[in-house]
Amino acid sequence: MAIHVLAVHRDTVGTEQAAGGSLAAAYSVGVFCWLLSAGVYIAAKWVSSEMPPWALCFWRVLIAWAILMPIVYQHFGAMVALVRARGLELLAIGGMGLAICQGLIFVGLEHADATTAGIIIALIPIITMILARFVLAEPMGRWQVIGSILAFLGIVVIIIKGSPAALMRLDFNPGELWIVAGAFCFSLYTVLLRRAKFDMNRLALLVLLLGAAVLTALPFYLSELFSDERSTLNGSGLMALAYVAIPGGAVMYYLFNRSIEALGAARAGVLLYIQTIFIAVLAYLILGEQLQRYHLEGAALIVAGLLLIILLKPTTRAEATKA
Repeated sequence: MAIHVLAVHRDTVGTEQAAGGSLAAAYSVGVFCWLLSAGVYIAAKWVSSEMPPWALCFWRVLIAWAILMPIVYQHFGAMVALVRARGLELLAIGGMGLAICQGLIFVGLEHADATTAGIIIALIPIITMILARFVLAEPMGRWQVIGSILAFLGIVVIIIKGSPAALMRLDFNPGELWIVAGAFCFSLYTVLLRRAKFDMNRLALLVLLLGAAVLTALPFYLSELFSDERSTLNGSGLMALAYVAIPGGAVMYYLFNRSIEALGAARAGVLLYIQTIFIAVLAYLILGEQLQRYHLEGAALIVAGLLLIILLKPTTRAEATKA
């Protein structure tokens, strides 16, 4: 569940590292981030029968906030100043990306399997790239378009289970529709946070956004308490919550922020395609969901598209003029 913090602070060290050839390291960080994120889908599906979705969402962001808050104590003055100056903007962006998005996906996982959720979420890089092009004016070259189309075809192959005739019978269940809504929120959050350009230490900003998420998720959680009949967590539920809050939460948020800063919103977001593969493999190994031939065929197309997007950069106007 990669709800992330984008390019919030461009320090000199990070810029010099990117300029000095650390692109491979930036992609490695991004890939590891999506592996941690894939585990969140598995954990959420694993406890969906005993832990309501908004409870999982609320406690996830609250625990992550509580863990990170003491670490940024030296930035408290700047954090208070930013809340006073742009509090509503922080609440809207943090609430959308770190609460609403993941809450919708957790709701969807009550009805859809984790593998299907991973496939639907793989639409996010395409949405993000398009939004980044129009909102942020980030370049999107011919190979990026071709790579996105190829990756999307891989998703289609998986959805239709390798059978073209199934296109006429597509019928998403309610869970899948909730996940689609979460995917759109994820993409919009990515672009809006990039555009906001909050001038603050990235970890301190993450804490503020998590705080906004706690406030946003709280009314949904309270409503759930009065209407949901599921019981208190057992040992496995507590283990799942610990995972989604710490390695799948705070650590993953920070890592994705670093990859966004080095790669840009569009290219870093495209790495989400790898998460689809991770989810399918983990769902097979842990949840017993079956990995079929069409999953592998679709994954091959996704990887091919991803390589085109990563390896063939869009040509800027200045480069075209020189040529």
